[in-house]
Amino acid sequence: MHTVSFPKLGLEFNINPNALQIGNFRITWYGIIIAVGILLAMLMAFRNAKRFGVNADKLVDVVLGGLIGGVVGARLYFVIFSWDQYKDNLSSIWHTWEGGMAIYGGVIGAFLVGMIVARCHKMRVLPVLDLASLGFLIGQGVGRWGNFVNGEAFGCNTNLPWGMTGDRIVAYLSDTSNVATLTSLGVTVDPNAPVHPCFLYESLWCLLGFVLLYLYARKHRRFDGEIFLMYLGWYGFERMIVEGLRTDSLLIGKIRVSQLLAGLLFVACLITWLVVRSKIRSAHDDNYLRCYVLTEQYQKDEADYAAYLALRADKAKWKEEKARIRAEKKAKKDAAKAEKEAAKSKSTDQTEEDSTPEVASEKSEETVETVSASDEPAGTDTQPENVQGDTKQ
Repeated sequence: MHTVSFPKLGLEFNINPNALQIGNFRITWYGIIIAVGILLAMLMAFRNAKRFGVNADKLVDVVLGGLIGGVVGARLYFVIFSWDQYKDNLSSIWHTWEGGMAIYGGVIGAFLVGMIVARCHKMRVLPVLDLASLGFLIGQGVGRWGNFVNGEAFGCNTNLPWGMTGDRIVAYLSDTSNVATLTSLGVTVDPNAPVHPCFLYESLWCLLGFVLLYLYARKHRRFDGEIFLMYLGWYGFERMIVEGLRTDSLLIGKIRVSQLLAGLLFVACLITWLVVRSKIRSAHDDNYLRCYVLTEQYQKDEADYAAYLALRADKAKWKEEKARIRAEKKAKKDAAKAEKEAAKSKSTDQTEEDSTPEVASEKSEETVETVSASDEPAGTDTQPENVQGDTKQ
C-alpha cells in the first residue's frame, strides 16, 4: 500500500498496486490499466479500419505484432537508459509489473514490428500508421494512469492547485543519488512539497489529441501518413515541454533523452507536413497523393479480397484453387530448372566440341595456312611475267 494525495484539492488515495494476489502470482492495476488502454485502442481501430482503407482481417496480425513489439520496445528502451539499475540484478529486467516502461520505446517497437507484419500481408503501410496513431493516443491517454497507481511520472515542485505528493514521491526525491542527479541538472526540489502530476498532463494531452485528430481525419485527411505525422508532432510538442519538468527522466550525460527525441520529431514532422501540403496545393491535381481508400485500386483490392474469401468458403473450389496454384508454381519451377539445365548442357557440348582432336587439328591447319598466306612476299605472282618479257626482248 502507498498514498497519493492532492493537498490543495483535499484528495487522498490509499492505493494497493496489486489488484489480485495469490501466493507469488500477482495481477497489478498497472497491467490492468495498460490492458484497458490497449483494448480501447483496438476497438477504435477495428471500427474505423475501412475508413482508412485498412483490411480488418489482416489488421489482427498487425495489432498482435505491434503489441509484442511495443512491450519489448518499451522495456528495452527503459533498461538501456537505466542500465545501472539492472546490471547487478539482471532478473529484474523481466519485472515489468513494477513499472519501468518507456513510452517512446513502446511507440518505436510497435510501429516497427507492425510495419513488418503489414508488409508481409502486402498491406499499404501508411494508412495502417494513420489508424495506429489514433489508437496510440487512446492507449497513452488511458495507460498513463498506470503511472498514477505506481506513484511515478511526476515532476518538480509546484504551487498549482493540482500539485500532488505521496510516500513514494517523498522517498524518491529524498534519495541521495536522485538528489545528486537532479542537482547536476540544476533542479532543486523539496521532497515534502507538492510536485507536478506529469502523468496527468500527458493523459489529458493525448486524449485531447485523439479527439482533434479523429475529427480531422474524418473530413480533412489529404494524404496517407498525414495523421501519423500529426501524431508524432502533437505528442512530440507536449513531451518536449513536460519532460523538462520531470524528475525521473532517462539521461545520456545531462541530456534528457526523451526531450531531445521529442523536439527532433516535432520539428521534423512539422516541416514534412508543411512541405507535403505545399506540394499538394501546387500540383492542382485531385489525384496527386490521393488517399488509398479513395482510389480505384482500393476498390479493386477489396473486390479481389471478397472473391478470395468466397473461394475459401467453398471448400471444394478452394481445394481445387490451391491445387492449381501449386501446379502453376511447380510448372514454373520445372521450366526454370529445364531451361537452366539446357543452358548448362549447351555450354558443356560446346566445350567438348572445341576440345576434340579433329576439331583441334582442323583449327591448327587453318591457323598454319593463315600464317603461311600472311608470310608470302608481295609481288610473287607478277615476277614470272616480268622475267619472260625480258627474255623475249
